[in-house]
Amino acid sequence: MAGRDGMAFGDDSDTEPDVPSDAILLHLCTVTEWDAARESGRREPDSFADDGFIHLSAPRQVHLPANRLFAGRTDLVLLVIDPHRLSAPVVWESGVPSDPDGMRFPHLYGTLPVDAVVDVRLYPPGPDGTFVPIA
Repeated sequence: MAGRDGMAFGDDSDTEPDVPSDAILLHLCTVTEWDAARESGRREPDSFADDGFIHLSAPRQVHLPANRLFAGRTDLVLLVIDPHRLSAPVVWESGVPSDPDGMRFPHLYGTLPVDAVVDVRLYPPGPDGTFVPIA
């Protein structure tokens, strides 16, 4: 799949922490949350106050938090983020114990500016309510 700026969801199989700085980054949220972010100019989830960062994913791993947190939801979108448009640092860190061994997730240590989002895609679950990896 190619994004608005021609960025493709390709094989980003580089192992962390040696992920290229131009890796595609994704953020899951609801349509309503995205609408609110567009109005304010930034995305700052409720979890930001407690965690100090915004949870992001690579295309090959986004299904893991989607299934853990949003199984069956039909109102989700994937925000496709250009990491070069971010002013806050992105740090690749461990997820939760149920994630595959050694898998690290990108965490944005700041708010997500709307102008860093280069594409928005619906992310519906399959008929069984689960989400599949993005290829």
